[in-house]
Amino acid sequence: MNASCGGNTPACSSPDWNQTWYTNTPRFTWCFESTVIAWIPCAYLWICFPFYYLYLRYKNKGYIRMSHIFKTKMVLGFILVILCFSNVFFVLWEISQGIPRAPAFFISPAVVGITMILAMFLTQVERMMGIQSSGVMLIYWLLSFMAAVVMFSSKVQHALEREDHFHHVTTYLYASLVLGELVLFCFADHPPFFSKGVNNPVSTAQNTEKCLPFLHFCVSDISSVLHAFINILLLSCSLFLEFIEDQEAPSWHGYFYAFAMFLLACLQTLFEQRYMYMCLVLGLRLKTAVTGLVYRKVSLKTATVGEIVNLVSVDVQKLMDLIIYFNGTWLAPIRIIICFVFLWQLLGPSALASIAVFLFLLPLNFVITKKRSQFQETQMTHKDERAKLINAVLSNIKVIKLHGWEKTFMEKVIGIRKQELQALKKSQILFSASLIAFVMFAVYTLVDNTHVLDAQKAFVSLTLINILNTAHSFLPFSINAAVQVNCRLHSFFFVQASITIRNGTFCWSKETSPCLRSIDLTVPQGSLLAVVGQVGAGKSSLLSALLGELEKTDGCMTMRDTAAYVPQQAWIQNASVEDNILFGKEMDETWFNRVIDACALQPDLESFPAGQKSEIGEKGINISGGQKQRVNLARAVYQKASIYLLDDPLSAVDAHVGQHIFEHVLGPNGLLKDKTRVLVTHTINILPQVDNIVFLVDGMISETGSYEKLLQKNEAFAEFLHSHVAAEEKAGTGLPAYLKATGLPLCAYIILLFTCQQAVSFSRGYWLSVWTDDPVYNGTQQHSELRVGVFGALGVVQGLFNLFVSTAAVLLGGVLASHKLFLQLLRNVARSPMVFFEQTPIGNLLNRFSKEMDAIDSVIPDKLKSLLGFLFNLLEIYIVIIVATPKAAMAIVPLTVLYAAFQHFYVSTSCQLRRVEAASRSPIYSHIAETFQGSSVIRAYKDQERFISKNNFLVDQNQRICFPGAVADRWLATNLEFLGNGIVLFAALFVAMGRTHLSPGTAGFSISYALQITGVLNWMVRSWTEIENNIVSVERVREYWRTPKEAPWTQNGKLQDQVWLTEGRIEFRNYSLRYRPNLELALKHINLTINGQEKIGITGRTGAGKSTLAVGLLRLVEAAEGAILIDGLDIAQLGLHDLRTKITVIPQDPVLFSGSLRMNLDPLNQYTDADIWTALELTQLKSFVADLPDQLEYQCADQGENLSTGQKQLVCLARAVLRKAKILILDEATAAIDLETDLQIQSTLRTQFKDSTVLTIAHRINTIMDCDRILVLEDGRIAEFDTLEHLIAQKGLFYSLMEESGLA
Repeated sequence: MNASCGGNTPACSSPDWNQTWYTNTPRFTWCFESTVIAWIPCAYLWICFPFYYLYLRYKNKGYIRMSHIFKTKMVLGFILVILCFSNVFFVLWEISQGIPRAPAFFISPAVVGITMILAMFLTQVERMMGIQSSGVMLIYWLLSFMAAVVMFSSKVQHALEREDHFHHVTTYLYASLVLGELVLFCFADHPPFFSKGVNNPVSTAQNTEKCLPFLHFCVSDISSVLHAFINILLLSCSLFLEFIEDQEAPSWHGYFYAFAMFLLACLQTLFEQRYMYMCLVLGLRLKTAVTGLVYRKVSLKTATVGEIVNLVSVDVQKLMDLIIYFNGTWLAPIRIIICFVFLWQLLGPSALASIAVFLFLLPLNFVITKKRSQFQETQMTHKDERAKLINAVLSNIKVIKLHGWEKTFMEKVIGIRKQELQALKKSQILFSASLIAFVMFAVYTLVDNTHVLDAQKAFVSLTLINILNTAHSFLPFSINAAVQVNCRLHSFFFVQASITIRNGTFCWSKETSPCLRSIDLTVPQGSLLAVVGQVGAGKSSLLSALLGELEKTDGCMTMRDTAAYVPQQAWIQNASVEDNILFGKEMDETWFNRVIDACALQPDLESFPAGQKSEIGEKGINISGGQKQRVNLARAVYQKASIYLLDDPLSAVDAHVGQHIFEHVLGPNGLLKDKTRVLVTHTINILPQVDNIVFLVDGMISETGSYEKLLQKNEAFAEFLHSHVAAEEKAGTGLPAYLKATGLPLCAYIILLFTCQQAVSFSRGYWLSVWTDDPVYNGTQQHSELRVGVFGALGVVQGLFNLFVSTAAVLLGGVLASHKLFLQLLRNVARSPMVFFEQTPIGNLLNRFSKEMDAIDSVIPDKLKSLLGFLFNLLEIYIVIIVATPKAAMAIVPLTVLYAAFQHFYVSTSCQLRRVEAASRSPIYSHIAETFQGSSVIRAYKDQERFISKNNFLVDQNQRICFPGAVADRWLATNLEFLGNGIVLFAALFVAMGRTHLSPGTAGFSISYALQITGVLNWMVRSWTEIENNIVSVERVREYWRTPKEAPWTQNGKLQDQVWLTEGRIEFRNYSLRYRPNLELALKHINLTINGQEKIGITGRTGAGKSTLAVGLLRLVEAAEGAILIDGLDIAQLGLHDLRTKITVIPQDPVLFSGSLRMNLDPLNQYTDADIWTALELTQLKSFVADLPDQLEYQCADQGENLSTGQKQLVCLARAVLRKAKILILDEATAAIDLETDLQIQSTLRTQFKDSTVLTIAHRINTIMDCDRILVLEDGRIAEFDTLEHLIAQKGLFYSLMEESGLA
């Protein structure tokens, strides 16, 4: 440098640092300015150039048209290049004139000019690649401007010493032009005019996949830079405290250190917020990817709906959080090592004591954190069980209300919830303590009397220990969180998937015995195969095997071409009739009309308000069972598949409708006559028209062949058929609400505890400052033992307040509030009428019970604890700064007002974004639940891609709303941290100004606390933001507190003095019913009397109002007018449970819950095992249950999927036999059972319920032929009501129904 600067010239002599640092008027030497300072931005750009150019070549977004901003940049750059090289030529001219000039005079402007050309080239490349704004170029121009400012100030100082007008003018112009470039690069250019990328989700996903490693590298790199700034900041703090102690140091040193700390803190803020932003973007991408993967596993049913909803709502969110904190797993050790190095430099070998304490506490912290993780895993297990049970309750709420089981299932949910909260409590009260500061200072001062604890050593060490404590507690948390999320997601994704097989042995799971054995089956192309057998023979299991739903244990299977599946329990989407039938296919009007006619749907469409455009409620709640099945069948027919798998589609429709469907759809002349059809059926009269028959017995094929061939063999099938024929002939507001739930006394107690804790913390810091100010006599400080003892005692008291009392009070108060809010939600949902469940998508309710309750359980208490801690910490910092330097209040007050303004502006936006985001999340859960229920149908149609695309669309919609919220968080945090940095600046400036009357201890006390303010503000903002965002969960939970409620479950005193329902007499008086106020009457002016012990058959065509009669009798919907009297008492005056527990209902769709078979038979646990076995024997289930592995304790799968539909219906019948109520309602109860079993059941019911009033709603006319009287309904009115003989004699509607069934 000496040679280039011209060592012989006075202006270019060797640098004299005494002129720069040890002076009251500092300045750089001309040589240093012309070389080092001028070349720093040049070196930066040339180092970045190769990497940035490669990045630009990779990141091609399409070119940007030349804008005014770009043109101005290029013009200014061109002028700067001319200016630089004019300097070069002018110096060369001066040398030619004999004027001595150092080489630096022409080398520096030449280097700067060439770098300017490079900057113009990169600006042009950025435009061609579609880069609207560039961080690399912005930093270059910022560095160039800072260098220009240094040279400009030097020229101003030397303006009177030397007359060099040309260089002065060029320097002023250069600084102005660089400032112009800097301002221009602060603005983004126009968007690319033409993009070469295609907006393709697949390519986007691939690009995201490629970018993830790069993003993670950038995130890690930013974290490293962030920690470097922290270390430099600590060095600045140490130098500042040295300045306070050195009264001879120039005053400007203090201001320099103050501004250095401010600038470093600002750079730290920028890097940290950029890091947080990149983590959030990466987290959103991972959330999208993982949610998509979870959804793809839904169709395989490898988990329950509750577990899937928890994975999507809770675990995916934890994975997003992990992205932010994961770098702590490898950065924490680096931070710890650096802290120990600094401590060694400050305190020497005494720092070994801190290392010993740290190493002692680290395993303890790991153990505690691991234990917390175990408790959290237990909590998540209970959470999954609760979500699973709640989903079952919500899905089958109608059955639960029919039986009056709300309290029982509420108790089951609350029982699981208590176990969940117990695990949460245990995880919350675990803690870890830090004794590092106390031990280290004690060892340092007591080992050697000559060790003096001054302000620099004490407060810099204390700051280092704070960083160490953060890393100490952060490291095990990060590792265990990573393991916890990984384990749950790993256990979900990497499970054995189902494999499509054929001709072998099958079971529902590898833990259960085979349900199909030695199956050998060939179905010719275009044939109609009927599968028949007794209940539980394995008919539905055979179709499940063909669909790949069962596990293969032996053999193989192939199934060519596309398949369509019609399940026995119709699956209906919450969409229009047309959309349900089209199922994603294009509309073909001609084919659509043919399908509608063939499936006997035309009369129904004409009766619907909007025809084929009419909306069907969730799970087909607003259409009858027969209509659901026909829509189900129409969907399959419309697909034009090659193979049709039909699971008894005729059981839920009237006999004449069933005959119509067989003739026009399934039979030899139907729409599917050229298709391969596998039909499970109990309808015997269609068997002569099928091509082949498979007869199943106990999961094995007993016989196979044509109808005539099997009859000629005269074996098991012939016996089965003859028994059926004989039987037929014989039968003929947010936070205030949360705090209120916590309890106001507990809230006041928590505030008091935090106040005491912070007072102790202040006392501890103040005691340390007094300690450091102790005078030194003969190289030692007096009263060291007393100082150490009080300092340690205050630390212990602070730890007790912080860990045992304050934290436990907040977290356990949160558990209490969560328990109360959950109970209120559960009770209010359970008390809602059926119309509420019909109108509210199940996804909304699952969202409240999973995601929203998880926020109330875990997020709000934790963040409230953090907020209170940081808030009181902030108040302590303010007090310390104002006590040390009262003038600082002039800056703190306006900065605090700005803080509040920013916070208020943000909160209103953030809360609305949170509400919209929560609303956009519910459709995802609804879609998952709907897909789960219809997964067999979706796979059968091979329509997974359309449903996956819809899920992706819903997730994208949710993420579009998440992103603005994340960006708003970063905006607030950045602004507030800058305000915190401003407080650090003013605190340091006022300390520097008042150093003559401030002791070093007081100054160190103030500065060390001020340096914490940025982190405190940052975390306080995060905590407050999380509370504001998640407190919406309380509002959303409380929404259901204001919904309409059904009548009271019990009426106190109504039935205390009388025994009610002894006879079973039912009287309808001008009774009318409508499902909702805006709909037409479903039952119209019904007047009839049913005598006690009378057996009434109820029939009519589909949609006539048969099931609605039962709905009114059980008050699932209240009467529009009129009344129903049972034994002379108006049921409207009774409590709902008083009514419903006296009436037994066997509904149209058999419902079983996940749990033991005994629990499903006796949910209230009222009967002995002997009673249950008797009921099973009466319903033909005893031998089946006796053969099960655990008999009564056999675990039923979700929705009873490991039992056939017929077996499930028999379980429901056994449940009814147990109760032996005075009134029994059978709502199509035997539709899924073969005729022989049906007749046996009817015989059982006649004997067991001979003293009861029995109402039998049926499609099969032969089911009600032996009833005392028969009620025929049509269009919600009574068409006929009389004995069988009189109805046949009248030859009215009932007679025509008999003719259509082939009984007349």
